[in-house]
Amino acid sequence: MIDIAIIGGGPAGLSAAVNALARGKNPRIFSNKENYLSKSERIDNHLGFYNISGKDLMKKFIDHTKSMNIEVEKNKVVNILPFDESFMVNVNGEIVEAKKVILAMGISKVKEVPGEARLLGSGVSYCATCDGMLYRNKIAVVWDQSHDAVEEANFLQSIGVNVIFISKKPKSQELNSDIQFISGTIDEIIGEIKVEGIVVDNNTINADAVFILREVVAPTALIDGLSIENGFICVDKNMETNIKGVYAAGDITGKPLQISKAVSEGLIAAQHAAQEIDKA
Repeated sequence: MIDIAIIGGGPAGLSAAVNALARGKNPRIFSNKENYLSKSERIDNHLGFYNISGKDLMKKFIDHTKSMNIEVEKNKVVNILPFDESFMVNVNGEIVEAKKVILAMGISKVKEVPGEARLLGSGVSYCATCDGMLYRNKIAVVWDQSHDAVEEANFLQSIGVNVIFISKKPKSQELNSDIQFISGTIDEIIGEIKVEGIVVDNNTINADAVFILREVVAPTALIDGLSIENGFICVDKNMETNIKGVYAAGDITGKPLQISKAVSEGLIAAQHAAQEIDKA
C-alpha cells in the first residue's frame, strides 16, 4: 500500500508529491496527458520566474521532482473505489491501494454522451484490458479518443471480441484488417439496464459494450458520489472533497486558473493528507 495516489502530473500534482515526500510519505503520480502549462507561450506572473515559457517552467517543476526521485508514471487511472480505510485505484487494470487520493487533473473537458453515465459498469467501460474478457464472442464498440485506442481495439479483437472501431480520424494502418471501421462519432449510447447499441450520425448500431478510450476520465466517473459545482470539484479549506480521504487541487477546483494557486493547493492537500495518515 502507498500513502498517497496523485492523479495528474501538472503543477498541483507535482507540488502535492514534493510536499507529501517532505512529510515522510510515499506518493505515486499517475498521468497520461501533456499538461496545459507546457503549451503556454509565456509566463510572467509566477513569482521568481519572469518571462519564461510554459514548457521551460514545466521542465523546472519536473526536474525538481526528479531530483527527489519522484517520477510521473505515464498511466491512465480508470476508476477509484473506496475500500474500508483506503482506496483501490485502478491504473489501466493494475490495482494500487492508497491511503489517500489527490485529484489534480486540471480542467475536465470531457463531455459525456447521453447514456454514458447511466450505463457505466453495465456495458460502458473506459478500460479494454480491465473489462475486455467480459465480452468475448460479443460485439464491442471502441470509440477512438486517445492515442492508444487502436492498440486497445487490436487487443480486444485478439481475445475474441467482435470489435467495431469508431473514429473521426482516417483509418489507421495499424488497425487489424478484420476490425470493422466506421467514420464518425457516437451521439448516444442505447440501453435500459445494459448497453444495447449506439447511435452514430443518426444510424443505430447494435452492440453489447462500448469502450470509450479518452485520454482522461471525468472526475465524476473516476469516483462515485463526488460533489461537483459548475463543473469544478467542491473542496473545503484543506482541499478535501465531500469524500473523506479524497482531495482535489489546482484548476480542477475552480478559478482563478493560475499556476501559483495550483502549487499552493497541491501543498495544502498533501500536508493535510499526511497529517491524517499520521493520526491513523
